[in-house]
Amino acid sequence: MKTFFSKNHIQIIAMGASTGGTEALLSILEKLPANLPPIVITQHMPPVFTQMYAERLDKLCKMEVREGKDQDRLYPGLCLIAPGGLQMKVVRDVQGLKVECKEGEKVSGHCPSIDYLFTSVAESCGHNAIGIILTGMGKDGANGLLAMHEKGAFTLGQDQKSSIVYGMPMEAYKLGAVDKQGNLNEIASLLINAMKEGAAES
Repeated sequence: MKTFFSKNHIQIIAMGASTGGTEALLSILEKLPANLPPIVITQHMPPVFTQMYAERLDKLCKMEVREGKDQDRLYPGLCLIAPGGLQMKVVRDVQGLKVECKEGEKVSGHCPSIDYLFTSVAESCGHNAIGIILTGMGKDGANGLLAMHEKGAFTLGQDQKSSIVYGMPMEAYKLGAVDKQGNLNEIASLLINAMKEGAAES
């Protein structure tokens, strides 16, 4: 098993996307090495489709990608997609990090909700996290990314030029939740560079 950035304080990477997000996420994930901290993703998508999407990503990416299931443990090299129709959050216990996937009310108009996921990452991981908000309509994820930012997490937002719909990233940027905006083609390298800088600082 490959070692990941062992000196790095980053414990988790959280991503959120909606309209245009399936291809945006693929373009990022396929560029990432298998040895990163765990990644959790909410992509607005109905039930069944999230499992099919995760299976597609798993075939095309170096990381292990699958649909999240309740009580799944998070470990380096794993990427979990929030299941359609359920709310997914990250929690910490004595053994480390895991996800909880449960039926729940819509948050910010969505189930699964990016705000719900990001807020849980802010609470469970604080500054030991990276948050990324991608193309999508509306404002789901903006407040959650702000919560992560306020806890000291490094946050990235997709820029207007490369977004299919510059809604969610714009709302997050307007709130002051985005540390750095980037073109879709740059986000993977920005993420890896942030990891390396974090390792150098720790």
